[in-house]
Amino acid sequence: MAVEKTLILLKPDCVQRRLMGEVISRFEQKGLNLIALKMLKVTPALAKEHYAEHVQKPFYPALEKFITASPIVAIVVEGLEAIRVIREMLGATSGLKAAPGTIRGDYSSSRQMNLVHASDGPEAAAREVALYFKPDELHSYSPTLTPWFKADDE
Repeated sequence: MAVEKTLILLKPDCVQRRLMGEVISRFEQKGLNLIALKMLKVTPALAKEHYAEHVQKPFYPALEKFITASPIVAIVVEGLEAIRVIREMLGATSGLKAAPGTIRGDYSSSRQMNLVHASDGPEAAAREVALYFKPDELHSYSPTLTPWFKADDE
């Protein structure tokens, strides 16, 4: 199993609804390491870079308006199979279709206002992490609790 880094964005609705701590605690309770974290305001230029594949689509103006409306929290998470694990923890894109027990299933009832963005693969994760963080802002570490989260051969 590979240790992966991935980007998570706590979107404006997550910030405004004051669910940041709740969402972050779920990642920590899963045994994932938060290795970078910051609050920022997404500019229209950053939104266009982040969502480059969607800029020409009809829904993009509403997406840009939403993601730039309020501060977000950008987080880099590291862990075993972190990309897959986090996406499963989030649930389906639409909160109405997300299973109970997932973050979106428990707290969202919208497709757009679905609280959290997570990279969908290793290439996207590398590109997205670089959009929000400089290399010297990433701080990998091994918690002293690591032996209690997984066996030595994992």
